[in-house]
Amino acid sequence: MIPVTSFAGKTVAVFGLGGSGLASCHALQAGGAEVIACDDSIDRMVEATQAGFITADLRTVAWGSFAALILTPGVPLTHPAPHWTVVAAKAAGVEVIGDIELFCRERKLHAPDAPFVAITGTNGKSTTTALVAHLMREAGFDTQMGGNIGTAILSLEPPARGRVHVIEMSSYQIDLTPSLDPSVGILLNVTPDHIDRHGTLAHYAAVKERLVAGVQAGGTAIIGVDDDWCSKSADRIEQSGKRVVRVSVEHPLADGLTIRGSTIVRNADGAQSDVVDISGIGSLRGLHNAQNAACASAAALALGVSPAVLQKGLRSFPGLAHRMEQVGRQGATLFVNDSKGTNADAAAKALSSFNDIFWIAGGKQKEGGIMSLAEFFPRIRGAYLIGEAANDFAQTLDGKVPYEISVSLDVAVANAARDAAEAGLAEPVVLLSPACASFDQFRNFEIRGDRFRELVLALDGVRAV
Repeated sequence: MIPVTSFAGKTVAVFGLGGSGLASCHALQAGGAEVIACDDSIDRMVEATQAGFITADLRTVAWGSFAALILTPGVPLTHPAPHWTVVAAKAAGVEVIGDIELFCRERKLHAPDAPFVAITGTNGKSTTTALVAHLMREAGFDTQMGGNIGTAILSLEPPARGRVHVIEMSSYQIDLTPSLDPSVGILLNVTPDHIDRHGTLAHYAAVKERLVAGVQAGGTAIIGVDDDWCSKSADRIEQSGKRVVRVSVEHPLADGLTIRGSTIVRNADGAQSDVVDISGIGSLRGLHNAQNAACASAAALALGVSPAVLQKGLRSFPGLAHRMEQVGRQGATLFVNDSKGTNADAAAKALSSFNDIFWIAGGKQKEGGIMSLAEFFPRIRGAYLIGEAANDFAQTLDGKVPYEISVSLDVAVANAARDAAEAGLAEPVVLLSPACASFDQFRNFEIRGDRFRELVLALDGVRAV
């Protein structure tokens, strides 16, 4: 745990008592603050009371006594309308911040030179976060990983010289971290997302940019420049005097990291030099993972990891569950769990990574359907459609891709495995990348992916990868 000493002797309100909220309560109390905790859920209020915290309905208290409101990132700060706690705090002149802001203040007070890597982007941030943490561990660093990837940041060990914190940040978390100042900041990409919480794409992109714009003096901003929003961000941040490393997997760069075949190369002063080779690394398959690997490599190099250790670390990276996860093989057939592919853009990255695909898709459909995936249809040997979206997806695929409406995941896995085995292809791939949310049949994408894994490993002759 990281005791929050910056509010010692003061009273702090905490709204939202999930994992990060309760961690904030414990950290503030350990640092000498008095905590008043609140949540819309009575069960969470009871849990906080049982944990020894003072709980109260914040509608009934005097806000002038609070030094700050610590807000869970799941609660609207600005759009579609500020949460009532935000309105009350601003009316009383009380600052509204999040748990990562508390971390930043503790780091500045006690260990300002401690390495701090912050990662954001619309897509790929969890894989990149896990990869950076893996590389730093392989290099012998005491590595703490958390934030949006799962572990609340204040539940980690405190900042210290030689201890690196690798933190995934959502746009909601960035919005609540006004003094965000990583030693290395990574912005992977910006595509339309979370507009309901930010109002416009321009505001969403501006929030994302703050993570790399805030890198501390002498630090490094690593920016994927394959979209216009991030390309302009890189230009602005460089003009402000910060060190910027640009990364592209789609375009040549005069200065920055690019991809040549399966090699990440550094471009500088008109010359190229090899950095690392990512060929044959199953957990980093696909152009999107090449970007993740290049950005993670740039971060590790900025923190002093040698190219040899970097190469070894990339080759031993196991990947993340449900994100292009290689589950098993049955003869020549590879089974891949990409249950995190919950929209067409994410599914496109998976479909672009293979050739002979037996595609399991469907679930609770998102706006836009799968028409945008048409360029990948020639790669698909058969589609096995499940959930609410099955009929709509069938209409899109009709006459273009052979398909069946499997309805359920167990039928889809069995039939896709049968057809892949009978196809006589060199390396057929049974790919779960649903392009849909899971909520019609599964509580979340993790449960859907776990079920896929169970079904695959139960097939005759399957060996785990």
